[in-house]
Amino acid sequence: MTKEEHNYKILIVDDNPNNLKVLSITLDVYDWEILVAVDGEGAIELAKYTKPDLIFLDVMMPIMDGFSACQILKSDPETSEIPIIFMTSLSDTLDKVKGFELGAVDYITKPFDRDEVVARAKTHLQLRFLAMQVKEKNLQLETFTHELEEQVKSRTNELSSTLADLQITQNQLLEREQRLAYAAFHDSLTDLPNRAWLKQRLEYLTNQNHLYAVLFIDLDRFKVINDSLGHLVGDELLKQATQRLRKVMPIRATVSRFGGDEFVILFEEIKDIYEAVSLADLIQIELELPFDLDNYQLFVGASIGITISDDSYQKPEDILRDADIAMYQAKHKGRGCYEIFNPHIRDQAIARLELENALRRAVEQEELSMYYQPIFCLKSNQIRGFESLIRWIHPSGKQIPPSKFIPIAEEIGLINTLGWWILRQSLQQMQNWYQQFRDRRLWINVNISPIQLKQVDFAQGVKQILDDYELPSSCLKLEITESCLLESTDIEITALDQFKKLGIKLCIDDFGTGYSSLSRLHELPIHTLKIDQAFIKELEVNTQNSIVTTIINLAHGLNMEVVAEGIETEEQRQILRSLGCGFGQGYLISMPLNAIAATQLL
Repeated sequence: MTKEEHNYKILIVDDNPNNLKVLSITLDVYDWEILVAVDGEGAIELAKYTKPDLIFLDVMMPIMDGFSACQILKSDPETSEIPIIFMTSLSDTLDKVKGFELGAVDYITKPFDRDEVVARAKTHLQLRFLAMQVKEKNLQLETFTHELEEQVKSRTNELSSTLADLQITQNQLLEREQRLAYAAFHDSLTDLPNRAWLKQRLEYLTNQNHLYAVLFIDLDRFKVINDSLGHLVGDELLKQATQRLRKVMPIRATVSRFGGDEFVILFEEIKDIYEAVSLADLIQIELELPFDLDNYQLFVGASIGITISDDSYQKPEDILRDADIAMYQAKHKGRGCYEIFNPHIRDQAIARLELENALRRAVEQEELSMYYQPIFCLKSNQIRGFESLIRWIHPSGKQIPPSKFIPIAEEIGLINTLGWWILRQSLQQMQNWYQQFRDRRLWINVNISPIQLKQVDFAQGVKQILDDYELPSSCLKLEITESCLLESTDIEITALDQFKKLGIKLCIDDFGTGYSSLSRLHELPIHTLKIDQAFIKELEVNTQNSIVTTIINLAHGLNMEVVAEGIETEEQRQILRSLGCGFGQGYLISMPLNAIAATQLL
C-alpha cells in the first residue's frame, strides 16, 4: 500500500465555517477521509472515537481554545500519538512557541496557502505512516525473535541463515529510522535544519557558558512576490535565498528555516555583538542583490532581529521571541534594516499587545465616543455640517488619539466592525439634527478606511443605514485618504462609483500631503477636496499662498467644493475667502464637541 492509497483520516477543528469549508476542499486531493469539529470538546470526543491520522487545530476558539484541547489530547494515551498542526496568524510568535511546547508538530498561518496546507498534511501523514511501519516492524521483530528462541533447540542448523535475515531486517529498519530522524529535523523544501533542530540546539546552548547570537530573518516583499507570481516562484526564491545565506555563513553559524519566509541563524561562540552585526550586514548585502526567477528580476532584501544570549534566557522560546520582536521592530523602521534587541523593545511590544487587547474590549463594550467638529461657510460663518471624530479614553484615563489606535484596528482586523459602529453613531446623531433643524440642510462627514472599501456590497450597507435612520443620501459625505487615489483596486473603484449613483458624496481628506495622481482625481467621483491644516498655518506668513491657491483652482476646475481644515484666526478665514475657498473648519468656530454641545452650538 502506497502512502497516497492509504485511507487517512484528517480531523479539522475550527469554529469558523468558512475555514472548515476551505480546508475541507483544499485537502480533498487524495482518498482522505475529512472529519470536522467546531470546538475543542467536540474535537476531543471525535478524536477518541475515530482515531484520526492528523489533526488541524485552530488556536483561537470559544469555550476551549486549541492549546487546552491539544493538552488534553496529548495527555490521553489513546490520542497522544496523533500529530497536531496548529492554525494561527503569522504574527503570533508566542502562540507558535506555546504550541510546540504542548506537543504540536507544525503550524500553518491564516489566511491559508492551499499548496502549503496540502504539502504540510502530506508530509506529516507520510511521517506518521513511516512511524507506524517502524512500530509494526518492531513488533514483528519482537515476535520473530521470540519464535526463534523457542525453535532454537530443534532448529540449530537453521540458526545461521535466520540470524542473517534478521540482521538484514534490522539494518533496513535502522536506515529507515535514520531517514525519519533526518526528516524530523530538516526542512523538506530547502534541506535546512528546521524549528525542531533549532529548539534542540538552543536547549543545549542554554547549559553552556559561551556567548551566542540568534539572528531572526524575514524576507521583505516575499508575500507580494508569492501572491503575484505564484508559489512555484516563491519556493524557488526561498531556495535561492537559502543558497545565498549558506554562502555567507561563518563556520560557527548555522542557518535554519523557521517557517514561511523566515530564517533563523544560530551564531555560536562569538566574541561580542559586533560579530553578529557584521554577519547581518553581509546577509543584507547578499539578499539585496537581484534574484533572477522565471524571467523576472526581483529585488527582495531582509529585515533582521538580533538577540545575544545571557543568563535570563532559560528556554529556547524566550530568545526566539525576543529575536522575533527585534525583527518586527526592524521591519517597522523600514525594509532592509536590522535591530538589536533590548528590553525596551520588548516593553514596547507588550505595551502594543496590551493596547490591542484594550481596543478589542473598548469596541466590544462600546467604550468609544463620538465628537463633532463644525464645518462652516466662510462667507456667512454659518454652520453647514459636521465632521464626526472618534475618541477613546483608555481605562487608565489617558486619551488615545485616533492616529494611534485606528492603524492598530486596521492591522488586527477590527476596522470594519469599528467603521460600521462609527457610521451608525454618526447617522443616528444626524437623524436627531435632521429632525430638529430640517431647514438647515446639514450634512455630516464620516471618515472611512481603505480597508472598508474592500468589503463586498459596502456601498449598499451604507445606504441601508441611511434608510434605517430615514435620512437622504445628500446628508452624508464620506472622507477617504489621498493615498486611495493611487492604491484603489477595482473593488474600491466600484464602491466609489456606487456611492455616486446613490447620491453619497466623497471627500479627499488632507489633500496636498500625499502623492495624488491628477488623472485619477479626474476619473474618480470626488465631490470635495479638504486642504490639510499644514498649508493653512502658512497663510499669514506666506503672502503668495501658491499651494493653497493651486489646490483651490484645481478643485474649481474639476467642479469640486473646497474645505480648509485647521482655521484658527479671522485673518486665515479672510484670506481663504478671498481665494475662493467655500468652507472651513477649525478652532476659529469650534473645537470638536460632544453631541450635546454641538446641538447647543446649532
